[in-house]
Amino acid sequence: MRPVPQRFPAPGPVRTAVLGALTALLLAVPLAAVPAHASGSGQDPSRASGAARPAERSAAVALNGHWAPFDRCPVDDPAMLAADGQDTVATCVSSRSPSGSIELGNTTAVTGANDLQFGVVQTTATGVFTVVPPKNGALIGESAEIPGGLLGLMCPGDIPVVTDICRLLTDNSLNRVTATVESAGAPTGFSLTAGLTTGKPIVTLPVRIRLQNPFLGSQCYIGSSADPVVLRPSNTTAPAFAVQRFDGDGTPNADDGAMLRFALTGNSQGDSSFAVPRARGCGLLGILNGAIDLKTGLPSPSGNNSLTLNGAMTHSAGLTAPGTVRPDNGKYLSRYWHSAVLP
Repeated sequence: MRPVPQRFPAPGPVRTAVLGALTALLLAVPLAAVPAHASGSGQDPSRASGAARPAERSAAVALNGHWAPFDRCPVDDPAMLAADGQDTVATCVSSRSPSGSIELGNTTAVTGANDLQFGVVQTTATGVFTVVPPKNGALIGESAEIPGGLLGLMCPGDIPVVTDICRLLTDNSLNRVTATVESAGAPTGFSLTAGLTTGKPIVTLPVRIRLQNPFLGSQCYIGSSADPVVLRPSNTTAPAFAVQRFDGDGTPNADDGAMLRFALTGNSQGDSSFAVPRARGCGLLGILNGAIDLKTGLPSPSGNNSLTLNGAMTHSAGLTAPGTVRPDNGKYLSRYWHSAVLP
């Protein structure tokens, strides 16, 4: 049986509640839903749940109830734990999309589901947000198949090695190429108000695109940490907006939940401002880089590329009244997150 959740009494003027709550609305870039159910909460931040800490896990965990979208939130990062609830406020952010498309130079591919998560620490005096990415990167994406495979990426070609490879590509398993979008650095430039409007960049997200095929090797990328594809997604349609309160363990509690979640759903997002660099590391000693660049049209300048995200679902969550637990806002957020971990 789940213990009865403990709750904070609501403060008089819910000014702190609004501040802590609004520390979160935002963006989107792709998806993957997680289950729900869980354990209780509690008010003592010094008693951490027995659940494994993020640093000890290689994969996301399942969280109960309204915590479900935040399974990779870096609640135990020192920057998040240090938030005091008055000068700084910590929040979890999740943005997901089940599908979309990306155009890189001459190639267009349907994207798989992607999941973007990070923490945010707001300095209340200035309104400035500092993004805190998870240890293993803010973005996790499902692989998508490139139309035409290697035949579409680099065949026909007038390079002897490429020509020889093209002759072998009657085997579908050898021709198949998958592309996966990966983080290539920490997100920056987060804008709270942009998540509520259309046409304004919500976050700056450096990524690289990994191409996988037996002939391409394991280090074939478009973009890198030093020269990433820099996405600045914005809402192209207005999202539906909802506010949900819940107990520390994720259980919905509309009346006096200790946690507050914003939901921005059902909208599309996109970006056509990014440039795309050359391919790197494709084939032995990069011998296939040029063939891929030539066929795909890389490098490709800003304005020639585009990203479309369908059915974006963006959530943010923080304490309803972070000022009532100062200086332990970050510790309470971590405590509640761990209490929602499903067995």
